Amino acid sequence: MNRQDIDALVKKMNVDTATGPVDPRMQQIVVRLLGDFFQAIEDLDLTQTELWKGLEYFTDAGQANELGLLAAGLGLEHYLDLRADEADAKAGITGGTPRTIEGPLYVAGAPESVGFARMDDGSEEGEIPTLIIEGTVKDTQGNLIEGAKVEMWHANRLGNYSFFDKSQSDFNLRRSIFTDAQGQYTALTTMPVGYGCPPEGTTQFVLDKLGRHGNRPSHVHYFVTAPGFRKLTTQFNIEGDQYLWDDFAFATREGLVATAIDITDEAEIARRGLTGPFKYIRFDIELVPMVEGAPSTDVDRRRAAA
Repeated sequence: MNRQDIDALVKKMNVDTATGPVDPRMQQIVVRLLGDFFQAIEDLDLTQTELWKGLEYFTDAGQANELGLLAAGLGLEHYLDLRADEADAKAGITGGTPRTIEGPLYVAGAPESVGFARMDDGSEEGEIPTLIIEGTVKDTQGNLIEGAKVEMWHANRLGNYSFFDKSQSDFNLRRSIFTDAQGQYTALTTMPVGYGCPPEGTTQFVLDKLGRHGNRPSHVHYFVTAPGFRKLTTQFNIEGDQYLWDDFAFATREGLVATAIDITDEAEIARRGLTGPFKYIRFDIELVPMVEGAPSTDVDRRRAAA
């Protein structure tokens, strides 16, 4: 079947058969994707067994709640970021902290505070280094932004996230910090570690078939919002991790690599109210003002809430 025949068949089955109200956008998307998919079946000579195994795979991935992980692992989320960068460039929008993928592990409703928050529940104290993350939120002109909401989340020493890992306390390693009058936020937490996809999971199954690993470097996720500014979705990956530039989710970008500095000075340790050495990361954030007609950076997607 050639493309003309395929398009005619798709139209006959999914356009001409309509007897009720039609969502034009949905119809446009379904018709285009079906046409492209049918063409791929022709080009690749997919067998019926391969097709049904593929459908079974998506059923399994959905039941395992891994479709969001798969989207990151196959580069779909990164591709969307690159498209958003292109759209910003066309709109004349420049500056700001680079965006990168959200991933599938955000949970709404984390405890809120102003200026400072301790993110961990103390359960891993002594088993993993203490980390202080500090920074300011400014606009593209260098003006400090008071009251910006900095949402942060990261994995524990085993590479697991609270809410999804029921052994952790509610909102462990998840906080929302509003910047203080100096535009600053400070988080006291534990050093995040890199982790891999579930080894027996549906995402790693596909990666294995592609000869790829499923590992991420150590990182911390961010949402940053403030009235009058575009929402920023980003994360920093930590210098020194073996997967820093080999992230299976393609989230590492220039401008988003943070260095963890070892702090051993006793006076600084005391000033921070700690009892021993700690690691320190500075991550400053630059927000871009909203521009009329510019592409939205607020993505409407299903997210967990607790």
